[in-house]
Amino acid sequence: MGRRIAILQHASERGQDTAGYAIQRMIPFWQEDGHEVFTLFGPDEYRPADILFLHVDLSEVPEAYMDLASRYPAAVNARVRDIRKAAFSEHLLGPGDDWAGPVIVKSNRNFGGLPEAERGIPRLDGKGLNPPFRSPMEYRLFSRLQDVPQEAFAMPDLVVQRFLPEIEDDLFHTHSYFFLGSWGKCTRNASHNPIVKEETRCASYQVEVASEILELRQRMGFDYGKFDYVRHEGRIILLDVNKTIGVGRFVARRDSAWYNANRRARAEGLYSLFPAST
Repeated sequence: MGRRIAILQHASERGQDTAGYAIQRMIPFWQEDGHEVFTLFGPDEYRPADILFLHVDLSEVPEAYMDLASRYPAAVNARVRDIRKAAFSEHLLGPGDDWAGPVIVKSNRNFGGLPEAERGIPRLDGKGLNPPFRSPMEYRLFSRLQDVPQEAFAMPDLVVQRFLPEIEDDLFHTHSYFFLGSWGKCTRNASHNPIVKEETRCASYQVEVASEILELRQRMGFDYGKFDYVRHEGRIILLDVNKTIGVGRFVARRDSAWYNANRRARAEGLYSLFPAST
């Protein structure tokens, strides 16, 4: 018997093109399996469903959206409200800290703070909508903590962190763990650039996810998302978390049997989160 799947998005996304989200590529598989899928825009648009997919592309989900999610028998990421780096990073630095290594200055909010700007949400310092970075590629690296401009420490839109890279064969590496319910996949990405992103990587291959990351996912309450991390001198360092995964411009064009099988496997991961039938 088919289930009803509701997808809750930010009110501002009504009428907008949302094809850039990975969730859009899972919907056809759910429908093919006989499930009804519909989208809600904003926290006041309640419709009964068996499960709600909380898919609000903001670093801090407004309380009203969390309240709506609590009305459903089951809700994906119902425990994930704040993914700002200041909320989970263990490697933040202040201007007087004792740290002799390199540092990186990032946006506190996810993806440079651009999702908030696109939805008309002001910066954390109240200084307009323009985010401090337009993308993670603009993050700044410094060889010493003392080289970081003092104003960066006073800006709530920024975080200053220890730069703890994973380097092998003169390449920088990160791990990206994608997951939904019981499904998960982890890739290791290599780049000549210390900012390892889709546009800078030169190699990527599948690996086992670190057990420490699985424990973090459980502790942080994530049902769906992506964790980026490195293994620095044997220690696992969580870099970034994402709960509204986008589809890279290269992957979006791929339509092979392998990619479709991978998308179906991810889509089926939702079924492990369905509430028990009554």
